[in-house]
Amino acid sequence: MNNLQSVILTLSVSYALIGALLLVILVYARLPWSAKAVAVVVTSAFYIASFMGVRGLLGWASVDRLPASFKLLQARIVEPHSLEGDPGSIYLWVETLDDDNRPSGIPRAYRIPYSDSLAQKTDKAITEIAAGRPQGGRAADFGTGEGGLIAAAREYITPSAVIETSGGDPSTGGALMATPGPGEAVSFTPLLPPRMPPKDVQ
Repeated sequence: MNNLQSVILTLSVSYALIGALLLVILVYARLPWSAKAVAVVVTSAFYIASFMGVRGLLGWASVDRLPASFKLLQARIVEPHSLEGDPGSIYLWVETLDDDNRPSGIPRAYRIPYSDSLAQKTDKAITEIAAGRPQGGRAADFGTGEGGLIAAAREYITPSAVIETSGGDPSTGGALMATPGPGEAVSFTPLLPPRMPPKDVQ
């Protein structure tokens, strides 16, 4: 189950529980019918407003952690604007790669805080894609993946300890601990072809 399906399921269950709670209150609470009618109207309005609000979120780039390995489909660099107070962002449209270097087929947009080093690497990757040379990417591991949306955004901006990775298999000589910014935590390389399953030996 992907993230969108889990969000829809969570919202559906939450709405059902709220409706059940309202029903219990209306049946057993000793309230005038006018108050009960107001409760029904307010709850119904809340359902409509929350539905419209969730629809407005569709299409917005995620601030979740990037996948550890991905195929870069496209990117957009929004530079900082001091007059408007915009710190800038890097938007990446990517597909997760599995252990055999096969893309998931499910593109997703991510937003990363702007940095000069990441902007330069992203611009170079865009140029390579435009020239017909697909680009893959790797992102450093920011932790366990727990903590939710706000924690993920906070760790992107001020990671406490990041295991720096490079292309290929990880070294067996121990990990290098560092505290790079978002620019140093993401790297782009030419996309390697998928690994084929081994042929049966007769």
